[in-house]
Amino acid sequence: MAAYSGFFETLGLKDWCEAGSTGGPQSLADLLAKTGKVAETSPWDMPFPSLDALHEACGAIPRTRELTAGLERVFLDIKDPLKFVLDPLTQPLSWAIDGALWAILAMPWWIVIPIFLIVVQFAARSARVTLFVAIVLVMLAFVDHYTYAMQTLAIILVCTVICVLIGVPIGIAMSRSDRLQRSVIPVLDMLQTLPTFVYLIPLIFLFSVTESKLYGIAIILYAIVPAIRLTDLGIRLVDKDVLEAAEAFGMSARQKLFGVQIPLALPNIMAGVNQTIMMSLAMVVIASLVSAPGLGALVLRGINKLELGVGIVAGLAIVMLAIVLDRVTKAALAQVNRATKH
Repeated sequence: MAAYSGFFETLGLKDWCEAGSTGGPQSLADLLAKTGKVAETSPWDMPFPSLDALHEACGAIPRTRELTAGLERVFLDIKDPLKFVLDPLTQPLSWAIDGALWAILAMPWWIVIPIFLIVVQFAARSARVTLFVAIVLVMLAFVDHYTYAMQTLAIILVCTVICVLIGVPIGIAMSRSDRLQRSVIPVLDMLQTLPTFVYLIPLIFLFSVTESKLYGIAIILYAIVPAIRLTDLGIRLVDKDVLEAAEAFGMSARQKLFGVQIPLALPNIMAGVNQTIMMSLAMVVIASLVSAPGLGALVLRGINKLELGVGIVAGLAIVMLAIVLDRVTKAALAQVNRATKH
């Protein structure tokens, strides 16, 4: 007799349980009952009333595998209409990533590296940071990791720009509406705590692994949270006295937003961009599981083929790239802080 058979008999549900039985494989308890031997279940050995345990006592209750199979069937049923809607909406993301990958690899290294250093110098205004970036890029090229590093940078650049274009307006809207903030924060909490691999599961069903938008969407969903949160926080932290002074000068809500709130919140927004870049880099490595090119593909190759040297060198290259991106964005943030103080 199953552990909870007496419970269902007490409730008078024995006929319902027998009518709903699926006729699956019998449990050890059922086989013992047929031989006249009843397996004694002590309170010490009493199983938790999970679906599988309750199914042993009442066949009308579905098992856990039936629940998961049902969820999969629901997802497969809505896959085609969902794909019909999402395909045209997300196709520009594939074009952007593929275009960035093509452009950065089509140009020779002696053009890309100087352009990259000019951008770094313009953003950081620090010869030390620019020299450090130059050394890292030369080292990556010296060990034949230039192409992989550029692929990783191209993907990060596209996804970060999209995260900023979407996340900053959402953060601004949240800062202006407490109700919207309360409704969006649970979604952000879920995105921030969801394991990175879980992002890929529904996307693999929706899109082909050969499409760039598969890993692009995963990166954006994972990395957009800091841009939204810190934009909202930065605007909410603007001094109320400054806003009152702006109102006294007759500024409209739009003028206050673009002339006062966003400039004063820019340090927090830049900090959000820094975190978005770091999280994009982390997700690019995971996205190599679904055909994302770059340094993550080398790490995956080192794991799959047990090539220790390949994995270590690629891992160190990712670390150096992360340090470069962090130093540049922090130097740019320092410039913004100095500008806002003056």
